Amino acid sequence: MADITRRLGWRHLRGAPTAHIRHHRSGTLVHDGPGLSFWFRPLTATLSEVPVDDRELAMTFHARTSDFQDVSVQATVTYRIADPAVAAARLDFSVDPDTGAWRGTPLEQLGTLLTETAQQHALDVLARTPLSAALADGVAAVRERVAAGLGAEPRLPATGIEVVAVRVMALRPEPEVERALRTPAREQIQQEADRATYERRAVAVERERTIAENELASRIELARREEQLVEQRGTNARREAEEQAAADAVRAEAEAARSVRLAEAEAERSVKLADAEAARSVKLAQAEAARSRQLAEAEAARTALLADAEAARAVRVARAEAEGARELGEARAEAQAAWLRVHTEAGVDGAATLRALTATRLAENLPRIDSVTVSPDVLTGLLAKLTPGAGE
Repeated sequence: MADITRRLGWRHLRGAPTAHIRHHRSGTLVHDGPGLSFWFRPLTATLSEVPVDDRELAMTFHARTSDFQDVSVQATVTYRIADPAVAAARLDFSVDPDTGAWRGTPLEQLGTLLTETAQQHALDVLARTPLSAALADGVAAVRERVAAGLGAEPRLPATGIEVVAVRVMALRPEPEVERALRTPAREQIQQEADRATYERRAVAVERERTIAENELASRIELARREEQLVEQRGTNARREAEEQAAADAVRAEAEAARSVRLAEAEAERSVKLADAEAARSVKLAQAEAARSRQLAEAEAARTALLADAEAARAVRVARAEAEGARELGEARAEAQAAWLRVHTEAGVDGAATLRALTATRLAENLPRIDSVTVSPDVLTGLLAKLTPGAGE
């Protein structure tokens, strides 16, 4: 389809290289050729666009063979418009000056023409061919007949049409007939498959029999070799027992000799150890006696020194105690004398002094008293007795 652009009442057409453009203005041919580009006025212009490229037309139609069997034919016709001027004169290839679209359906008309023409020639050749021959050689026969018929059709050159090629893709009967035709071949193939299966099974059975025989022969050979192995093992065991007995005898003799040597060495070592132990015991006894004697002497000397020291210490302690007792008695006597002197100087009579002294001695010799409760009356009377002048 041509590309048309609008500009202020004018139109600009730009065609494709595969489209032949014919421009008439007021009945006069102004532009004619493929891939044109020009300005025009829509009120006075008549435009036609004819495609000049190769086009494929696929067609499918039904036909009947000579034995009255329906078949379907799938074919493709390649054609092109060789004379655009003739085609534009015979078919309506005019386009709308505003949109560039065809006003009619020229390609559909060409398709109908080619399809009906090809179908006519295909029907003619299939009507005289049985179904089996049509399925075997019908594709080539139909293609050749359709190509020859389209090439000899006078209406196609008169319309400017040139047929480039004809191809027939398939020629098939109805599904039921096709299945019926496939049945013998399928059965034959199945028979071949069954025969191959049976042969394969026979070969497998033969191979299994051969394998079983080989296994049986192998087992017989293994049994024979096991028998030889058992005999060889018995012989080896006897030889091993004999060798072991001889080795045990040699080992026993060597062990006895070794035991004798060890006993003699042990006895000699025991004698030497006994002698050494006796000498050591004598030395130890002598050393122990000397040590005991030295310890006894040292202990006696220590005891004497301790006794002398203890006696001296006892004498010193007795002297110190006597000196202390003497000094304590003198101190007490001086204290008593001073106490009496104080009471005498204070004018206390002798009876009161004796009572006070008695109370003091009594207090010194009484056991420990934790607490004493003294009433005020007793304390007043006692104080009055001790200090007669206090009440005055």
